[in-house]
Amino acid sequence: MPELPKSADDVKALVQEHRIRFIRLWFTDILGQLKSFSIGVDELDDAFENGMGFDGSSITGFNAIEESDMVAVPDPQTFAVLPWRPQEQGVARIFCDIHTPEGTPYEGDPRQVLRRALQRAERMGFDTFNVGPELEYYLFKDSTGTEVLDEGGYFDLTTLDAGSDVRRETVLALEQLGIHVEYSHHESGPSQHEVDMRYAPALKMADDCMTYRITVKEIAMKYGWHATFMPKPLFNQNGSGMHTHQSLFADGRNAFYDPDDQYFLSDVGKAFIAGQLKHAREMCSIFAQWVNSYKRLVPGYEAPVYVAWSRRNRSALVRVPLYHPGHESSTRMELRCPDPACNPYLTFAVLLQAGLEGIEKGYELPEPMEKNLYHLSPDDRRRLGIEQLPETLGEAVEITAESELVLRTLGEHMFNRYIEIKRQEWEDYRVQVTPWELDRYLPVL
Repeated sequence: MPELPKSADDVKALVQEHRIRFIRLWFTDILGQLKSFSIGVDELDDAFENGMGFDGSSITGFNAIEESDMVAVPDPQTFAVLPWRPQEQGVARIFCDIHTPEGTPYEGDPRQVLRRALQRAERMGFDTFNVGPELEYYLFKDSTGTEVLDEGGYFDLTTLDAGSDVRRETVLALEQLGIHVEYSHHESGPSQHEVDMRYAPALKMADDCMTYRITVKEIAMKYGWHATFMPKPLFNQNGSGMHTHQSLFADGRNAFYDPDDQYFLSDVGKAFIAGQLKHAREMCSIFAQWVNSYKRLVPGYEAPVYVAWSRRNRSALVRVPLYHPGHESSTRMELRCPDPACNPYLTFAVLLQAGLEGIEKGYELPEPMEKNLYHLSPDDRRRLGIEQLPETLGEAVEITAESELVLRTLGEHMFNRYIEIKRQEWEDYRVQVTPWELDRYLPVL
């Protein structure tokens, strides 16, 4: 993999070495949609010194037209050459932080929201928040339907797996972009795939998630196919999840590890997990932000909906992978409910803030639930005090709207815009008449 640049001078040297002609400046809107505009290499010095101005009023969640001026400030450590663009007169990208014309970080920039959460962690003595998300996706014949390319299943390596070559090319492209890939395989759904990135500090990983999604789509398009991170594109098949592994480090040591605990979890680790469990319902509209997300979050399809933790039981919201001697640094939690269509900056920020809240306030972690929670009756779950995630986006948004934690995480400007946008999405969906309703009711009512 290429060595990552550290400064503007490093970037300029790489631009010259690779004969780069255009630089794409990348950032995201409030919903996690990738935004980009391109500059020529002659503008690079000015971009690093002063940033590049643009109209923010047309970006979802950014300022209104009367306060629309924004400045994109390139982060030199995120420079990478785009492998799917021509090598001659090549194209590179740099992620940007968004500032106001006065030079202050813009409160509506998702990258800034994550930076604020990381600053809180640093004030509490933690120097690194590592995240390892597993993004699943489907490959379809085109973007107009859901015709699958194969009938393969989990880990299949046969002619059933039509995506082997496209996965291989995707992995090679990600590595060229400075992303360390650990695994790639066919997932359990027909034409469903997963490429797992090695864990990284949260800000880099959020950038990597955005890069991963566009890379998967670009390589699929090269083959004439369509890749989608839609949480639940196929009825009666598994949805696509983003199981998210997390750990905190202090002074280079894993703060979650305790050799004397029966679960090998420190008090810090337990309180961090307890924080995410306690705030799971109010964070749900962030890590599962679309109407379609709640078609995935139903019992029986590997997507957990019951607020509990376990060591081996994958029906629980949080899993703590078993400890292996000599691998103390791998002690971590895995949150299994996010989906890959979320905004990774906001998702990692709110997860970190919830965990830190648990540490700061000393939340108690309940006993692990090792039973299959799908097999418990509603009465049994109530008796055990096990809550359930919201069943619709409408329910989730209203719970988030009352959340002090999410308000503090996003900041007032972004919080209000996010709630407004998501309420409108739910209202737009709620009034639709679907083919299912017509098929079911029109003949008999």
